[in-house]
Amino acid sequence: MSILKIAALQHSFKSNRLETISYIKSMIKKASEGGAKLVILQELHSSEYFCQIEDVAKFDYAAFYDEDIDFFSKAAKEYEVVLVSSLFERRTNGLYHNTAVIFEKDGSIAGKYRKMHIPDDPGFYEKFYFAPGDLGFNPIPTSLGKLGVLICWDQWYPEAARIMALKGADILIYPTAIGWFDTDSEDEKNRQKDAWIAVQRGHSVANSLPVVAVNRVGFEKDLSGVLEGIRFWGSSFIFGAQGELLAMGSVEKDEILSAEIDLKKCEEIRRIWPFLRDRRIDAYGDILKRFCD
Repeated sequence: MSILKIAALQHSFKSNRLETISYIKSMIKKASEGGAKLVILQELHSSEYFCQIEDVAKFDYAAFYDEDIDFFSKAAKEYEVVLVSSLFERRTNGLYHNTAVIFEKDGSIAGKYRKMHIPDDPGFYEKFYFAPGDLGFNPIPTSLGKLGVLICWDQWYPEAARIMALKGADILIYPTAIGWFDTDSEDEKNRQKDAWIAVQRGHSVANSLPVVAVNRVGFEKDLSGVLEGIRFWGSSFIFGAQGELLAMGSVEKDEILSAEIDLKKCEEIRRIWPFLRDRRIDAYGDILKRFCD
């Protein structure tokens, strides 16, 4: 398959988990009816973005991991799509991961990726909840190609995108949860969103790969009242293998972002821009250092 139709599902959190996953399933159905073969869900899509505060009770959300596996496996099979999900994984007592589970169109699990880069910033206290991933940067083989699935904070690291490309990824995928604080100035909001888009477009250009990022929308208040809450900025996007914009979502609306990508373009572009050929792998040893003092 050369031409692949992709759907990225951008939406807000509904009033509870069951209503949210039911809503997601309806979006998967609609995307499939529209011809999508690869459907991508946003980060931690089954719950609110609970990492705004450090609360041990939130670990209970991971109790739904197996139920979510079963639910989204059935959805992938019912609508015959390859499905990229993003779930809160309880691995064992006291050990949790932010995990993308990829389902084949027959409902089987094609593979999974555990988020490697874990942020710890005001309103994004993920280190409290998630251990760093230990599965490495390995594309997931599927019937549609090798999916280089990464998660949110990973999107700022060119090393992650490059390794996925070097291991044969056909596309880079970023389930995401990122937004503004309302007290930020308009200029600062614009700088943040522009930087977020620019760095991922750079991954597309530098690796000659399509890139998909799917972000949530809506305002989510910190229930503790300590923080002001996050207004997720949506703006999900799909770039082609030369960094060309194929689709861009709105800032506020639930929507299915769709585009067709040509998987043969990577080979065509790498023939005229042979970045991988000209890499000086003999001179990159310093990249393994924390800082070159």
